[in-house]
Amino acid sequence: MTDAEWAEVRSAMPVPAWLLKRGGRPEAFCHREMLDAVRYLVDNGVKWTALPVDFPYWRAVYDFFRRWRAYDYVRELHERLRRRARERSGRNAEPSAGIIDSQSVDASETVGEDSRGYDGGKSRDGRKRHILTDTEGLLLEVTVTTADVHDSKAAPALLETFMDEPGRLLKLVWVDSAYQGPALAKAFARHGVRIEVVRRSGGQRGFVVLARRWVVERTLSWLSRSRRLMGLAGSERLGAVAASR
Repeated sequence: MTDAEWAEVRSAMPVPAWLLKRGGRPEAFCHREMLDAVRYLVDNGVKWTALPVDFPYWRAVYDFFRRWRAYDYVRELHERLRRRARERSGRNAEPSAGIIDSQSVDASETVGEDSRGYDGGKSRDGRKRHILTDTEGLLLEVTVTTADVHDSKAAPALLETFMDEPGRLLKLVWVDSAYQGPALAKAFARHGVRIEVVRRSGGQRGFVVLARRWVVERTLSWLSRSRRLMGLAGSERLGAVAASR
């Protein structure tokens, strides 16, 4: 990352316990190098053991990422950067409106049958990532399921996970026509969130840019640029790293 990017990321990073005099020992490697290594892994889809020698030893990078994932530091860093980006654009840190969509992705051969499924509509054998974004396309929440899980079945859990955090202000979510049904409506009503379906106009065929929905589709295309996410069909933690780029 550039010096300007690192300055933003560094100020938003969780402070290690040893810097707060709460015990522990200093990191053996620079956090900037560690984050660069994880970003390289997500972007290029290489194995941990295939990280270039320019980065710290792969095992140290893996242990760093695993520790951050275990303590939800990756999510915390992403949340801080997202809030800061919204405030700089003149918006509230927490959004009041969002968009939900999903993307089915073929899984690699290392993904077991117990965690993969077949999406007949998209002809994909693998997993499906369900995402919630704000109106600028910044990632708010992501859930990964088998590809055969219908969008309307995964959306309530996606919303629950996001709304469980204190301070959420979400009141309106735009979706496509797949997100319908009494069970889904009931789950959203429980949180006071209204659903608005964005439909195609009559007679429209082929690719059409639809109001609001194009934003979440652009975010899905951003994620698709990361080879690691495409190969593994989406890890929510690695997804947060990719989306924070």
